[in-house]
Amino acid sequence: MVTLEELETDPHPALAALRPVGWVDALDSWVVASRELALTVLRDPDTFTVDDPRFSTAQVVGPSMLSTDGAAHANHRTPFEATFGLAETRRRFTSVVQQTVDELVGALEPPSSDLRRTVAGPLSVAVVAYSLGLPPASASTVLDWYAAISDSVTGVSAGRPVTPEGAEAFGRLHAHVASGIESTDSLIAAAAHAGLGVDDVVANAAVLMFGGIETTEGMITNALWHLLNHRDQLEVILADPSLLPNAIEESLRLEPAAAVVDRYATRDVELAGASIRRGDFVTVSLAGAGRDPAVFPSPDDFDVRRPNARRHLAFASGPHICLGMHLTRLETLAAVDAVLRLPGLRLAPGSPPPRGLVFRKPSALNVLWDV
Repeated sequence: MVTLEELETDPHPALAALRPVGWVDALDSWVVASRELALTVLRDPDTFTVDDPRFSTAQVVGPSMLSTDGAAHANHRTPFEATFGLAETRRRFTSVVQQTVDELVGALEPPSSDLRRTVAGPLSVAVVAYSLGLPPASASTVLDWYAAISDSVTGVSAGRPVTPEGAEAFGRLHAHVASGIESTDSLIAAAAHAGLGVDDVVANAAVLMFGGIETTEGMITNALWHLLNHRDQLEVILADPSLLPNAIEESLRLEPAAAVVDRYATRDVELAGASIRRGDFVTVSLAGAGRDPAVFPSPDDFDVRRPNARRHLAFASGPHICLGMHLTRLETLAAVDAVLRLPGLRLAPGSPPPRGLVFRKPSALNVLWDV
């Protein structure tokens, strides 16, 4: 029997055993772990919806683009979309991201640091705040709110109630975002002017912050963790930096920062022989899809030259594909490139591996480098 502890520490053997789809009592859910079936579910919101009162994030932050489908989803998402297209992302954010990375890496004090706390987290907070036009707040304050909300969402996914800390953190975030809606040139103000109410703007801003922080922080820390744990692959990158973007995609394939997404069956349906009933909880394992041996030979290996690494589903697919995927790729590439320039960079002894039921990354990325 698959346990929550297995899914939080190392879910990959269990996912391989139940692929393509299987029932997991610990989650009270069907778990989809093949790439083909994951795409089937993600691209069919009429059959597999997010619009259900059990949806974990909605229980913490309220209805948003993440937890609605159809016309309601379009109403929530459309006011934010134009800012995060590929060309607009590069135009708006390249110089800001690079400047922020340079400042954070330049402020590192040798010979050691926790790069999650000193680079990945502050970068993700600064860029998402800039992109939304939020009022000023310290990175540590926003990260504290985010950590409490993230922990609460993870708990709801595991069947626990919303935590008081998560509710309080969202209340503080709500007040912070709402205070910035009066700005005339911010994205949150534009969303309000497009017809979203304050609660809707706050919920969607929270989802974008939530995703922006989680995805970026997780992408950076996981990519560096993989490279520093595979010195042979790191040497390949140092010899040919043009392979770094593919190395980041390979890290996403092995350990997507968001390991699962939730769906709910709207009708009786069969998936690969599994009889799913209307109302059943269906967990799409993005981590499982990324290690599907039908698509990725030697799926547990970290190979920076893997030709199809980008076929992972770390950003999901279908109508709920990650809105900020171009921005988080931009941030991760800039941050990893800058950090790898530290002389003699290496993991500190005992630096922890990625862990998490819903969001997977190391709790710290402790490194050493030469002075």
